[in-house]
Amino acid sequence: MDKNHLDCPYPGCFFCVMKEANPSKRRTSIMKFFKDLPSQDDEGQVLAISGLWNTAMAHPNDPEFIDLGIFECMSALILKGFKNRRWLSHDQNIYIPYYAAHIIGSYTMNMEEFAERAVQAGVITPLVELLRGRLTWVEQRVAVRALGHLATYDSTFPAVASHGEVLELSMELALSSLEIVYTHFYQFVDRRLSYHCDLLTRGMGGLEMESRKAEEWASQLQCWSLQLINCFAFKSEFLSVVCKPDFLVKLPGMWGGLVNENSPAGIGLLRTICHHKLGRPPVANCPSVIEALCNIARSSDDWQYMAVDCLLWLLQDSNTRHKVMDKAALALVDLAELSSLGDHKKLGDSIANVLLQDCALPQVSIRTMLTSHTKELLDELTSIRQRLKWEKNMPKEDLHIKQAASLVVKLEGNSLFSSGDIAGAASKYSEALALCPVKSKKERVVLYSNRAQCYLLLQDPLAAISDTTRALSLHNPVNRHAKSLWRRAQAYDMLGLAKESLLDAILFINECSQSTDPDLCLKQNKVPDYAERLVKKQMHAAWLFKEAALKHGGVHYDGKRGEAYVREGDDSEWETASESEMGNEEKEETNDDDSEWQNEDDRKIKYEKPPVFKGITLQDLLGLHF
Repeated sequence: MDKNHLDCPYPGCFFCVMKEANPSKRRTSIMKFFKDLPSQDDEGQVLAISGLWNTAMAHPNDPEFIDLGIFECMSALILKGFKNRRWLSHDQNIYIPYYAAHIIGSYTMNMEEFAERAVQAGVITPLVELLRGRLTWVEQRVAVRALGHLATYDSTFPAVASHGEVLELSMELALSSLEIVYTHFYQFVDRRLSYHCDLLTRGMGGLEMESRKAEEWASQLQCWSLQLINCFAFKSEFLSVVCKPDFLVKLPGMWGGLVNENSPAGIGLLRTICHHKLGRPPVANCPSVIEALCNIARSSDDWQYMAVDCLLWLLQDSNTRHKVMDKAALALVDLAELSSLGDHKKLGDSIANVLLQDCALPQVSIRTMLTSHTKELLDELTSIRQRLKWEKNMPKEDLHIKQAASLVVKLEGNSLFSSGDIAGAASKYSEALALCPVKSKKERVVLYSNRAQCYLLLQDPLAAISDTTRALSLHNPVNRHAKSLWRRAQAYDMLGLAKESLLDAILFINECSQSTDPDLCLKQNKVPDYAERLVKKQMHAAWLFKEAALKHGGVHYDGKRGEAYVREGDDSEWETASESEMGNEEKEETNDDDSEWQNEDDRKIKYEKPPVFKGITLQDLLGLHF
């Protein structure tokens, strides 16, 4: 044995074992280490476990430790923590169950073979106990992650499902996770467990970092719970449990927040539910869920296509079409000219075909049950498709004449807008849209966006959302027309839909930051004041812990742990930015002759200051200056 081995204060140290030069002896020693570790009470065990955690994170597909008994070891250590609280509280052993569950989750996230070995090693029982809350929310987070991985594979799902309480526990956790983290950690700064703080920040951060990471982990706890539930939702025998109305209505609000944007969260689970014929009726019976799906379908959400999928499946099902048609048509008609959305090619054609499928039926159809407004929208969609067919056979000269006539009427609308006749301007833009060739997408984008601005000033946010969504659908690339994003952000704000407004406002700023157009690009990489105000307002309104804070009160802090993170914001009011407020920061783009109009009745909305630990900031989000 070399000098380093002799100098080590811990007999049988894992790091010394790993230095063994002889491969055979090394494997034998590692196997013995895994076998003996749960029965030992030596100090310094957490060092070995944290080292194994690092290895599992870096090399999750390496089979070496799997063959040598790491799953049996981790399972035994978690159970030891339940049975021997004296051991758990000694030295730094409190960290061990967290690391053990994390190691199990890391080694099972990619390889079904490893998941099968884990099940054989008996990991499910201790993981379920952690899921129950036998320790704390921190351990629940890694337990639900590991169980979610095990439930992903066909070969190991039955073992997870055999614990009948797993589905109910994960549903309860999805509903209560944010409240749990807020009340058990975030709210009472001076009561935070030190090992929680260490795990959150890896010893590298103070109070602000702790709070930001707590928000991120709370979101992960909820999203990973939804991922586990999603595995059950793929099986028809569990849909009756998943599709409880009280649970379904909460799903659209579970969106991962800005800190966990890579998770489809609630909308992902709704998509799985709607994909199955047994899941669609319960969703169709929840009007608030349908309304939320329509809002997501007309938003800048990364998971917009999932909402569209849900609505289309509900409309294609004869058992649910009549229940959702009026609401779904209002949103989907605005998307009927989408060229593509992600991997969905010719999505607009698919939407139009589904919406108009009743028109081909000779017998009395669902159309007789629709509202007059829905019928008008479907007739408008039919007219646009017919015009497109006619234009294919129309001489180019005639198309140029129609486009020129449309431009003349548009200019008349701009003149009326400048003189203050907003309703008259909106009417002219409608007339111009009727004249404009369907193929002239750039011109139609401008007309829809201009009319949307009129609707904003006329206090008609629903019409503004409709027109801006149509403009964004026609634009190339899709959903990237800066002015329409800003106008829809304002419209959603008027309706109190903070998340939708926030996502549009963020994308508007991103578009401006990437634009080469001198009229749109950010000056000196600085976010315009009007956009900053709206984003900050909506970040506060859509804060992950907002509901928990309203229910349980604000953050409590008596200063014992040093200086608190100073809250952002000031006492100023937020007000809607009119075209004139934007000034030179948002001038007319090419072929867009928007006239500036001072909104004399600017809405001023008082808002409370954000809590002390607000989480992710606008600077973090955009990397821009203010």
